[in-house]
Amino acid sequence: MSRRDQIVLSTAEQLELLESARVVVVCTHGPRGWPHAMPMWFTLRDPRAEPPAAGPPREIWIWTYAKSQKVRNLERDRRATLLIETGTEYLELRGVELEANAEIIREPDRVADFGRELTVRYSKGIESVEGDAAAALEAQAAKRVAIRFEVVRLASWDHRKLGGSY
Repeated sequence: MSRRDQIVLSTAEQLELLESARVVVVCTHGPRGWPHAMPMWFTLRDPRAEPPAAGPPREIWIWTYAKSQKVRNLERDRRATLLIETGTEYLELRGVELEANAEIIREPDRVADFGRELTVRYSKGIESVEGDAAAALEAQAAKRVAIRFEVVRLASWDHRKLGGSY
């Protein structure tokens, strides 16, 4: 008997996990047909509303070097699978798997704006990027792209809900 329905994360639990997670594993289709999986820093965005509307996120964004393998892969096939998970032991595992379509953002101003957003998320105690740090970020943005992943399907699990047995 499947216990799948018992371990699904609620919308609130999905958002809590995604907001607290630091790394998303981005899986693209490599040039030889093998999956290409890379850990990346990310932000959540929801185009429906500001602040984010209730419900699972519709977009996850990353940035990377324009010449990276993942960008080349997404230029050929914009489909990707994203994985965010936590836990060590089986009965602690929880996560989300997101199937998504990628859009590669190449405009330097948009890439720099996203780089600032990412920097604020991953840097403790700062609310903006100014001065020399902003100039350095803009210089980096010239070699980078932002990637917008539009989520088309989400699967989730929380093995803690199994009550100690499986």
